[in-house]
Amino acid sequence: MAAIRGNIYHAFAVQSFANELAYAAGRDPYDYLLALIGPGQTIEAKQPPEVASKYPYDTRRLRHVAELAAQKANWGKKKSGDGWGMGIAVHRSFLTYVATVVEVEVDTSGGVVIPNVYTAVDAGIVANPEMVQSQFQGAAVFGTSLARTGEITATNGVIDQSNFHDYPVARMNDAPVHVDVQIVESSAPPAGVGEPGVPPFAPALCNAIYAAKGKRVRELPLTRNGFA
Repeated sequence: MAAIRGNIYHAFAVQSFANELAYAAGRDPYDYLLALIGPGQTIEAKQPPEVASKYPYDTRRLRHVAELAAQKANWGKKKSGDGWGMGIAVHRSFLTYVATVVEVEVDTSGGVVIPNVYTAVDAGIVANPEMVQSQFQGAAVFGTSLARTGEITATNGVIDQSNFHDYPVARMNDAPVHVDVQIVESSAPPAGVGEPGVPPFAPALCNAIYAAKGKRVRELPLTRNGFA
């Protein structure tokens, strides 16, 4: 989880599996996630060496953003099912700790609407909060595009997609209606804000779909799973 490369794939695999384990154990996904994170501790990652010793993995910061995002989303106040659900995921990338809660409404034909996204971010010292907020709002839209339709295919060694007519991105009617971004006040060194909002989005969205419809998404995009 501390790797710099492949954050989107790692977050999707790890956070989706954590959600599956929660349901298998008969536990609330948020409570189970906190149990996996455990009490606050500092873990020195092995790779990459130039980062590991100087910027250890702090589970206290990861736990805090999870708690903050869940609090803002009013996690547990409404029962999932019947086409409505919430999902949560956390991830650290570029030394920034992020938790995202996604709310979904899924109709009988598989159409997915995202009324709300709640994101908490600990990026260390933040010089421009408005820029950070904009980046994470944009990450929710970009994450929606990747999860819904972000597929690149090839035929005889040639990429099939050429432009936005066959590689669609989220438009206003597809994007989250509301994105709430909470920035944690921190004295830690400044960290990245350009990309860290993306990795936890897709697993949070797919975990929400499972809560709403009871169908597990293990492969993206959602169009491969009967969702649109």
